[in-house]
Amino acid sequence: MRKSFRRDGEGNGLEANRRSAMITPEYCQVMARYNRWMNERLYAVVAQIPDDERKRDRGAFFRSMHGTLNHLLWGDRMWLGRFIDEPCTAPAFGGDLFDDFAELAREREVTDRKMLDWAGNTTTEWLAGTVAYTSKVDGRTRELPRAVAAVHLFNHGIHHRGQLTTLLKQAGRDPGATDLPWLPGVVRFVDPM
Repeated sequence: MRKSFRRDGEGNGLEANRRSAMITPEYCQVMARYNRWMNERLYAVVAQIPDDERKRDRGAFFRSMHGTLNHLLWGDRMWLGRFIDEPCTAPAFGGDLFDDFAELAREREVTDRKMLDWAGNTTTEWLAGTVAYTSKVDGRTRELPRAVAAVHLFNHGIHHRGQLTTLLKQAGRDPGATDLPWLPGVVRFVDPM
């Protein structure tokens, strides 16, 4: 029986992933660095906001800045746990992992270090494999090419940090430049200042 990863049943994501590298270990390393850099910067801005304002329901998908930060941590721990065999036992994505902002920030740092370690040890062979998991969202068990799962890990963070930057701008706070070329060490300037 042929496994399919497309809704229409055509093609096989596993076979396609094995034939050519969708992403490289270097991609994972750069994105893990970007993830940590952005998290450090955003947490520094959010830390300046009083706790009641940080937790105020602003109509976002995860209600508040605090809720969005909790969901980001939850998502990273879910996916990273599947990669490094440290399952995240937290409940489904709607709840906060940590009510205290200082504790949330400390746990974010722990997870970012683990993500950097994972990325630093990722190999082309590992990326060519698959990951099987049971979703906390719908309880269904799935199998996914690891390269696709790794891209999702980083894309998920980028998506929700984008939501957070909107909440910050609406609160009158400037999150600064958020694009990948601003990550220190990525761009080499070729023109004199």
